[in-house]
Amino acid sequence: MLPTQKVTARISPKGSLDLISQREVNLLQCTTDTGLYRVFRQCALAVLNCGQETDDPQALLAEYSDFDIKLIPQPRGIKLEVINAPPKAFVDGAMIKGIQEHLFSVLRDILHASSQFSSTQPLGEASSEEITNFIFNMLRNSGVLIPGRLPNNVVCWGGHSISREEYEFTKEVGHALGFRGLDICTGCGPGAMKGPMKGAAVSHSKQRIRNGRYIGLSEPGIIAAESPNPIVNELVILPDIEKRLEAFVRVGHAFVIFPGGVGTAEEILYLLGILLNPANADLSFPVIFAGSSKNAEYFKQIDAFIGLTLGDEARRRYRIIIDDPELVALEVKKGIKDVTFYRRQTSDAFYFNWMLKIDPEFQVPFVPTHANMARLDLHRDQPKHKLAANLRRAFSGIVAGNVKEDGVREVAKHGPFEISGDKELLDALSALLESFVKQNRMKLPGKAYKPCYRIV
Repeated sequence: MLPTQKVTARISPKGSLDLISQREVNLLQCTTDTGLYRVFRQCALAVLNCGQETDDPQALLAEYSDFDIKLIPQPRGIKLEVINAPPKAFVDGAMIKGIQEHLFSVLRDILHASSQFSSTQPLGEASSEEITNFIFNMLRNSGVLIPGRLPNNVVCWGGHSISREEYEFTKEVGHALGFRGLDICTGCGPGAMKGPMKGAAVSHSKQRIRNGRYIGLSEPGIIAAESPNPIVNELVILPDIEKRLEAFVRVGHAFVIFPGGVGTAEEILYLLGILLNPANADLSFPVIFAGSSKNAEYFKQIDAFIGLTLGDEARRRYRIIIDDPELVALEVKKGIKDVTFYRRQTSDAFYFNWMLKIDPEFQVPFVPTHANMARLDLHRDQPKHKLAANLRRAFSGIVAGNVKEDGVREVAKHGPFEISGDKELLDALSALLESFVKQNRMKLPGKAYKPCYRIV
């Protein structure tokens, strides 16, 4: 067999991206100091790497160190030129249409995000209301927000590093959800993010649902480790993990959470931290933890950790269902009916959860440096939703140290992050993390894991 060579090609966008200003073209040139070119290049490479499962962004960037992407101005718009791109993104010399759509979604979102706040008002200095409005504008610009549609968007969270049996279970749940006309939204990557979409796509086909939605929400820091899977037909790139998580809870009508690692734990703590806010006490917000009998122990560990750290009030905000995909789908459907009724009673939009109160602790980006990780307030003498916010940051830092380029570089330079706090709380955290390592939930199967953290 002849060796597969990297590909250089030009492609044209469709729709609104035919209209790009010269200023926007300049923003994405490598000679500018905006930083957009670097972000665009890395996100584009991740999209073009679809189908090659890896959670090592440095390895991907090293393999394609000669990859480049350029905007070529044309009399009628622009073309994109990809240079030395992954060959699996092409068939007979032409880029796969789904990957082409994802590539222009990246371009659309990076340009739109950069235009929302001027240099005199950086996004990092925005108020809570301004951040939510920013996320609304990002989702509206991408076409995700569709007025007039009844709630049916199920957010599915779970790990990228899962066993084949766990993956098949996520497909079964997705299949049951799709049969009931429900759409799927995930983090867009492999594993438990791909399985529900694949299952739903099959049942949508059986039900002759031709407008099924498979929404993928990502962010530049994680996309290289979780390249968009090919089933995603609506991809949105948010600027950071906090805005990505807020986008999930604003557009989701029900949540199904599968087994995962530290990233899934971060998502769970983010969600529970918001729901523990007294302002959200009466909010209709169905949450289900779903797994097979073979990983029931996983949810026992998660449930025990939540009970120990956040208490029984947090445990009452979700239901655990084992080995019953049909029951998961039925409970989701019932929960979405409650959401529909609640939104009507409160005059809230179906397509965006405006009523949800999110405190700045869950919106302001957490930069996982060694100093910031060491300063985390992991003590019990604070409101439960504040403790959840700090625990979420701890897991977010470990995610960064595991798979995000900047976090991996930080750990390589200065050693593992150090995490301190109340002994009982840290003992529970340490036990949970050790279980993730033993169950191979920190890295893709076949790869050895070297901890990026140290409990002190």
